[in-house]
Amino acid sequence: MMPSLQLGASLYVPATRSDLVSIGNRVKYPNLRSVIFCTEDSIRQNDLPVALKNLDAALRRFEPIPLLRFVRPRNPAVLRALLRMDYVRNLTGFVLPKVTLENLSEYFDALKPDDPFQIMVTLESVQMFDPSAVTALRNVLLEHRYQRRLLSLRIGGNDLLQLLGMRRQRGCTIYSTPIGPLIAQLATSFRPHGFNLTGPVFEYLNRGDILARETRKDLAHGLFGKSAIHPDQVPIIEAQYQVSARDLQSAERILTDGAPPVFRLHDAMCEPATHRTWAEQLVERARLYGVRSKSSQSRGLPSCAK
Repeated sequence: MMPSLQLGASLYVPATRSDLVSIGNRVKYPNLRSVIFCTEDSIRQNDLPVALKNLDAALRRFEPIPLLRFVRPRNPAVLRALLRMDYVRNLTGFVLPKVTLENLSEYFDALKPDDPFQIMVTLESVQMFDPSAVTALRNVLLEHRYQRRLLSLRIGGNDLLQLLGMRRQRGCTIYSTPIGPLIAQLATSFRPHGFNLTGPVFEYLNRGDILARETRKDLAHGLFGKSAIHPDQVPIIEAQYQVSARDLQSAERILTDGAPPVFRLHDAMCEPATHRTWAEQLVERARLYGVRSKSSQSRGLPSCAK
């Protein structure tokens, strides 16, 4: 099983809300796969004590269910405060914001060697615009101390746009902005070394068509998982993670014992030596998210050019 494929659409929830328990126990949103309770940009600094009190109370009531629960600490000091909470092990892990070469070790120093937590690092600092800094960060993250805990790297699209003094236009995907080429660079810097990357937030709530298109572009860039800021975005995102019956058949043939080194299927070349990783991921996506209906396929949902 590929743990990062289980993330799906990660719902961001300000930790000041009063319904953390019902969300964290999948009562309110029973189909949720992952949730990120946020103590960073989504709340004001003076509301941080309320957020931490809410989280402390909620952790005590979280039940052992198949939901990936994360908290986004505001800074390393907040991470240390969370780790002191009695029921913190009811969390899956933490999403670290605005990670840089300088603050990475401070975050990880807060964790004990036997802590079970998984970590997602957010790529959203000005260093992401410097290829040499990106390479240096990647090389540090490959060290065992970090790599053994890393579930995924999250791309903070809005923070990166903010550094450029920009906001995306309502009808555009993130790939129509200067962040589009940057995402491609981050994918080629990190993915060959085994890192999963997730797609950024889409902040417009009334443009599900653009959200769906952006999620397909995420997949075309090798990204899996996406931040959701509203529960209505979750099914839109995860519908794009379904696979076509044609692609599933190709993947299964590629993974078949004794498959020819090269063969033709659905007017495409299939080569197990080069397509195996894609095939393994696609079969797992089909298991988790299902096979796209013929009506959806006829609407062209798989196209990366949409």
